[in-house]
Amino acid sequence: MSKKVILVWFRNDLRTHDNEVLQSAIQKADFIIPVYIFDPRYYQENKFGFKNTGEFRADYIAQTVFSLKEKLQSLGGDLLTYEGYPEQIIPQLVQKYDADEVYHHREVAKRETDISELVEEELWKVKRNLRHFIGHTLYHKEDLPFPIRDIPNDFNTFRKKVTKESFVRGCIADIEQVNLPPHLEKTIFPFDLPDATPQTGELAANAKLNDLIKETEMNMESYTELSPYLALGVLSPAYTYHFLKNNTTPKNKKGINAFLENLMVRDYFRFMLKKYPNCYFKSNQGLPDNNSLTSWTEGQTSCDTVNNLMSKLNTTGRLTRREREIVALHLIYELNESWLAGAAWFEQQLVDYAPATIYGFWAHMAGQGTSIKNNKSTGDWDKVKSEYAKLAV
Repeated sequence: MSKKVILVWFRNDLRTHDNEVLQSAIQKADFIIPVYIFDPRYYQENKFGFKNTGEFRADYIAQTVFSLKEKLQSLGGDLLTYEGYPEQIIPQLVQKYDADEVYHHREVAKRETDISELVEEELWKVKRNLRHFIGHTLYHKEDLPFPIRDIPNDFNTFRKKVTKESFVRGCIADIEQVNLPPHLEKTIFPFDLPDATPQTGELAANAKLNDLIKETEMNMESYTELSPYLALGVLSPAYTYHFLKNNTTPKNKKGINAFLENLMVRDYFRFMLKKYPNCYFKSNQGLPDNNSLTSWTEGQTSCDTVNNLMSKLNTTGRLTRREREIVALHLIYELNESWLAGAAWFEQQLVDYAPATIYGFWAHMAGQGTSIKNNKSTGDWDKVKSEYAKLAV
């Protein structure tokens, strides 16, 4: 009797806990082949001359993938890593090891879904199936109190109805063992990692969670401490939610509730992209004026506060939510520049970049978001300018 083999294609789900793709593959197959592919499309330049992935996130991705590889090796498995196009590499691996299916998590943004479709087309040519799982949101699509087409555009209405009429599913247990096919090839990790790498992966994410619940000043801004782990799926939103809920105290309750609203915002942006495909990547604006855009990206504007924040972004790859609002409002309403260009700079620079979250944020900063009440305007920028004295960095 032949053994069943499933190839698990990791993308933005770099964890073993609460991972339905991985757990299902282990339960249904005799052997699994975990694979991660560094796709060159994510490291190319875009129309604004920015990289799709800048240095900070490129390093963070490489380190996180390596952490997952080490975790799988500790369980008797491995993670095969390649540089190239998934639609070429995955069908070759499927044929080489006679894999029966390929499992992966479904994405919603255009570049990600286009790549999935290319992989699916090539797998059909070799008579294999690409099975899609849904696992990137806090609330599962099937548990929403309305179909995708009827999701309220207003964020507050969405949040109230979902929290009242739905629930967050329990987490899937972590895996205990990984069985690889005999004679599975070894791959050389495609990047050199520095000797002193920062802590990444699931252990680091859990340590950060434990640190956060000890902070009495935890608030909505604290979200950016965890957002890099959420962006790459090192933490699942459901795991994060249940951990925080289980560790809520009278002292941190207000801060945790504010933090959890960010998980709702994250869900909202993803579901809006599902309802209105590609809606956050469109604009009527033309290409930006290079001089004013460059002054903003390099932190050389007429505003010291913005300059300091852009310097922080360019040297750390991180900004809090409020800091992001300040620099975004300045670009849009002071410099009258393309918000898509600003989003593209965030895409290059931010460690925690996630397509729906970042482009959804910028669309609302520009007054073109799907939730009209949450759209910003010139008036919001005027308020920020009047508060400069209080925003010393």
